[in-house]
Amino acid sequence: MAALATTKMSSKGQVVIPEDIRTRLGFKAGSQFVVVGEKDVVILKAISPPSMEQFDALIAEARKQARQAGMKRSDITAAIAKVRANK
Repeated sequence: MAALATTKMSSKGQVVIPEDIRTRLGFKAGSQFVVVGEKDVVILKAISPPSMEQFDALIAEARKQARQAGMKRSDITAAIAKVRANK
């Protein structure tokens, strides 16, 4: 069951997540969130870097899609060189 609590915003726009919720969800100082706001609703979604296994799966999928699109390593090298030249 979701915990319910109230909080308020400071003059600097800061909102404190109540301690019991931070503890239950394992949030620590430096935890990062995506913030979505629409009308009177604000949603905080915790984000974290993928594990190495998840990252490996993402890379494998990207390589698969690149092969299916007919991309070659030289295409990527050329794209990187082009971007670096524009800086």
